[in-house]
Amino acid sequence: MPMLRPSKHAHPDRTVVNVALLLLTRLRAHRLCEYGALRTYVRKAVVGGDVLFLPSLNFLYLLGLIEYHPKTDAIEYVGQNEAL
Repeated sequence: MPMLRPSKHAHPDRTVVNVALLLLTRLRAHRLCEYGALRTYVRKAVVGGDVLFLPSLNFLYLLGLIEYHPKTDAIEYVGQNEAL
């Protein structure tokens, strides 16, 4: 189960925080990305990325940095202040 708290056994590249950073970097560059394209990007970038993808999206959503658009099945970067 992916955790936010690091331990001595956690590989730094295979954590929710790292995958969230990858997603955030991609979303800031493109502003709007399809769900499937983001998932494919994470699978290629990180070993075990398919498991960490959804918790990372949830983490970014809870921080108010992204929004999901169900009609287009896309994730949009909204920034820190624009989500409120």
